[in-house]
Amino acid sequence: MDSYIEMIIHTTYLVVLFLVLPFLLTGIVRKVRANAQGRKGPRLIQFFMEINKSWLKNPILHNNFSSISNLAPRLAMYSSLMIWSIVLFEWAPFILIPFFLALYRFAYIGFAMEGATSFGGMASGREILLSVMVEPTFILMILAAQSHIEISETPQGILIGILFLILSFIAILAELAKPPFDDPRTHLELTMVHEAMILEASGRHLAYFELASSIKFSALLTFLVKLALEHSKIFHSESIIGVSREFLILPMVILLALVMGFWEANSVRRKWTWIPEFMGLTFISILVLGTLVKLS
Repeated sequence: MDSYIEMIIHTTYLVVLFLVLPFLLTGIVRKVRANAQGRKGPRLIQFFMEINKSWLKNPILHNNFSSISNLAPRLAMYSSLMIWSIVLFEWAPFILIPFFLALYRFAYIGFAMEGATSFGGMASGREILLSVMVEPTFILMILAAQSHIEISETPQGILIGILFLILSFIAILAELAKPPFDDPRTHLELTMVHEAMILEASGRHLAYFELASSIKFSALLTFLVKLALEHSKIFHSESIIGVSREFLILPMVILLALVMGFWEANSVRRKWTWIPEFMGLTFISILVLGTLVKLS
């Protein structure tokens, strides 16, 4: 009976996270970023209000737009939901995540190219560059997540594990096009990536894209938290026996969102010529650190 009640509580907890966390994390990042810059900032539920407002409006499309303009926002939403459900409920192996990330990226690029604008084409090229640089590193992270590597409690093991998680966080920043890889706060189309690809989106289509981006953000942060929880012997100790590690997801993800808010407020975008070299070094470093964790 106790195990049945625990299963109900655990399932309810995950369902609540699945529905609430994308809106909550986006609101936290916006609020922290504004406070770090000396501004009051929006309410935590402001993102939900914006999505609801856009959802009630019909999109405005050019007469020459094809069916891809209606399909792409829904495809992006579907891809992000699949990634989010795989990360949170683990109903499928994590190795499927890169495939849905590619489908998500295809939806964005398809919509941008459909508009036939110079900004959309330029942003699509930058998005492809980021994907080429990030995907090998992300696949390496997934292989580490699905292996039986455990970070030991020795000082060198803890140091290696922390460095591994920091580099994984950098790879997630690149996948999300956050500073220093891109600056989502800017209103200059020449420096945008994701935002420039959906300049032609409006109404319900814009709501699909914005919500899909927020869901992807929540999924990748949760993936990083699970990477830390599943492979650390600290969370397998006797002090937390009887407490599910899943209940540590919420406070740790909120902590990461707070860090992300401060990071966006105090970081700047770097030159694009800097990205290939930096991501190459990140890939090699994660490969070496993953090997050291395995041997430690």
